[in-house]
Amino acid sequence: MKTVIITGAANGIGKGIAIAYADKGFNVVIADIDSEAGNKLQDQLSENGKQAYFVECDVSDPNSIDNLVKQTINKYENINVVINNAGISTFTPPNELSVNDWDTILNTNLRSSFLLTRAAAVVMKKTGGGAVVNIASTRAMMSEKNSEAYAASKGGLLALTHAMSVSYADDNISVNCISPGWIHTGDYDKLRDIDHSQHPSGRVGKPEDIAKACLFLTQPENDFINGENLVIDGGMTRKMIYQY
Repeated sequence: MKTVIITGAANGIGKGIAIAYADKGFNVVIADIDSEAGNKLQDQLSENGKQAYFVECDVSDPNSIDNLVKQTINKYENINVVINNAGISTFTPPNELSVNDWDTILNTNLRSSFLLTRAAAVVMKKTGGGAVVNIASTRAMMSEKNSEAYAASKGGLLALTHAMSVSYADDNISVNCISPGWIHTGDYDKLRDIDHSQHPSGRVGKPEDIAKACLFLTQPENDFINGENLVIDGGMTRKMIYQY
């Protein structure tokens, strides 16, 4: 069986991705700092006959990432896919954003993807290759105010993606990126009509929209797609927003 590591997998988009890979028969490593939600998802998937293993992981800590890879190998022996999904954000005016908060966001959202991909690539190379998907954001290309650290981290993921796709080409490891727009992880039925209608696609996104793209990008037969950023936002970043 193939093995996937998904960071930030206990909740939200990551949870949707974890369920999708479990349904496809993968060994799913649920990496998250939220141990209660992570263990709950592991139990949920296991009760349904899926292979799931929760590893408590603070992706901002390099030692925690090393432990994640070590536990994955001890449990499943191989790594075929990595989904770098973990991310945090804060909306703080630039002049009030502390250096510590900046570092925490960059280390969680950007540095972690570099460190985990690098560690996993060593294992992937031994088994003939693999695939990596970094979850960025449309905020890498457009912003609301006071989102400097988050925007920088997601913009960095776009650059990291194309750089690593070239660096790991000889190892048969593809590296791609997905930039989600509005993906609603709460009660979908509570969304307003305007929430949906403002999207050219006519609806707000769901975690499964991102999960399906991850599955597509990490299928070995789709390895000609490499170093790319796939925007999944219902068309919002292609829409003129001037009011007449």
